[in-house]
Amino acid sequence: MPKSRRRWARRLLRGLLLAVAAWVAVTLLAVLALRWIDPPFTTVMLGDRIAALVTREPGYEFKHEWRDWDRISKYAALAVIAAEDQQFPRHYGFDFRQIDKALADRERGRRVRGASTITQQVAKNVFLWRGPSWMRKGLEAGLTVLIEACWSKQRILEVYLNVAEFGKGTFGVQAASRRYFRKDASRLTRSEAALLAAVLPSPRRFKVQAPSRYVQRRQAWIERQMTSLGGTSYLAQLD
Repeated sequence: MPKSRRRWARRLLRGLLLAVAAWVAVTLLAVLALRWIDPPFTTVMLGDRIAALVTREPGYEFKHEWRDWDRISKYAALAVIAAEDQQFPRHYGFDFRQIDKALADRERGRRVRGASTITQQVAKNVFLWRGPSWMRKGLEAGLTVLIEACWSKQRILEVYLNVAEFGKGTFGVQAASRRYFRKDASRLTRSEAALLAAVLPSPRRFKVQAPSRYVQRRQAWIERQMTSLGGTSYLAQLD
């Protein structure tokens, strides 16, 4: 290879390495900062608003309002754990038991269940984008490790409750509580919290205001799981 090409290749490699190092440094700083700073928006929210603007989606209305941990019903916190990630207080970002079950279901040709933990969903919603891709999954795994290392479990759940989508354009438990129940998130009942959690797997498909039989059954199952976990005293493990 001519010297000029080798020199160009070395410069390109050096530039790529510097770019990667810069991205890692910025990401680490962002994760550390969000341990204390409430994110005013997320990449998923931003993408959602841009998509609605570009397509001029009829009836779209963006709703989001941050609520601190102490101003959110503990039923809401317990409901999302019961619905999405019952090992949340005990794992370090990845639930390998659920991953094994998902892989087994795929091998048997069954419907693949979701295996993402609450921490993984925070990583995706805050920093990344929707849609399956190996690149996103790889970045999500790295961010999950960082988040678990830098944030408390309570902080992770607080952010999740504030950024999760509960319907078209409705992000966070406060916006959802206002939209569907005309009340503050601090006043959500056990049943209302379970209903919100019931739509989390697919908030554009499942409706809080008009729950299907499946959503109603899932709501009842979540309430049973909340009892099985020991009620809101279960949240003491997050401290």
